[in-house]
Amino acid sequence: MGDLPLLTRFLAALTLFACSVPMLHAQAKYTAARTGDFQVGVDFAGIHSDYDPKLYKGYGLYTTFDLTNHLGAEFDFNQGSASSPNKDYERTYELGARYFRTYGRYSPYAKIMYGRGVFNFAPLGPVNANLAYNEAVIGAGVDVRVLRYINVRANYEYQDWFGFPANGLNPQVFNVGVAYHFPGGLGRGQHYGK
Repeated sequence: MGDLPLLTRFLAALTLFACSVPMLHAQAKYTAARTGDFQVGVDFAGIHSDYDPKLYKGYGLYTTFDLTNHLGAEFDFNQGSASSPNKDYERTYELGARYFRTYGRYSPYAKIMYGRGVFNFAPLGPVNANLAYNEAVIGAGVDVRVLRYINVRANYEYQDWFGFPANGLNPQVFNVGVAYHFPGGLGRGQHYGK
């Protein structure tokens, strides 16, 4: 019976040691990792409006945030207008998911997005008609790493504007752009390389 307190102390010390092993292992983990990969870019946009036979020319902005080695989110803004004297223009705001693969410097991707499109009709008398519609978008393209922090992009989108009179509107958008890629990213398997 005199040894029971010694046995109790031994079991308490063994339990304390067993509980401290995971904490000792936790110190070996890296602490400066980020949760995703991020880029922000600008581009030239060529839009076949499906309303006017002329090509609308304009610009765009985009940002991507990749959460894993193959899945991410994307936000796009595009503005394109007809040449003078016609003042028609299309403007879109889109948000959605993207799937990408990486092959060295190249990251081809496919995306599906939802957004809002604004169409400004040419003046009908003294007033312009400026109407907004919901839209669904599918697209594909490739990001190419040209420098550690710089990517170039070629992008294609097919848009379906809901409720546009008379038979809907299905613009096709072609973009060529450049983005700043923020360093860091996904760690092991990072798709933009080191």
